[in-house]
Amino acid sequence: MPTDMISRETALKILEDAGCSSNVIDHCVAVSELASYIGMKLSSEGKQPDLQLLEIGGLLHDLGRSRTHGISHAVEGASIARKLGLERRLVEIIKRHIGAGLSVEEATQLGLPEDDYVPRTLEEKIVAHADNLIVGTKKISLDERISMMTDKNINIDSINRVKALAEEIGVQ
Repeated sequence: MPTDMISRETALKILEDAGCSSNVIDHCVAVSELASYIGMKLSSEGKQPDLQLLEIGGLLHDLGRSRTHGISHAVEGASIARKLGLERRLVEIIKRHIGAGLSVEEATQLGLPEDDYVPRTLEEKIVAHADNLIVGTKKISLDERISMMTDKNINIDSINRVKALAEEIGVQ
């Protein structure tokens, strides 16, 4: 399928130009690398993720951290990406990468615009999963992520969605 996908260099320049800190950019690179690894592993198992979309989506998933480090960074990032005219599939990865997604009800409770933030496509799911397994630039286990979520009193529905997403993707 033909794509209007931007290059890795362009994605990194977008993060820089938006004002993302070097720590955020380093995190985005780590998530992109893990998402790409997961994508290649799934490709070898017969699934067909778009590897270029995974790389660039992983790089841009935290674009909104140029404006806020709160949960609304996904909404902010999607807004920036739309204004830049980025491909819709990238905008959706950015919007839906939080944890393992948020339902319309949860989003509203958190003060986000009423929308569905649950990852739907394979690429959205892989980037969200990869992001769950990277803290800073360090790869962590699913158990470590669940423990961190529990320590922060994250609701059990969100924790269960992270577990279910990890099980669905199947690659740690």
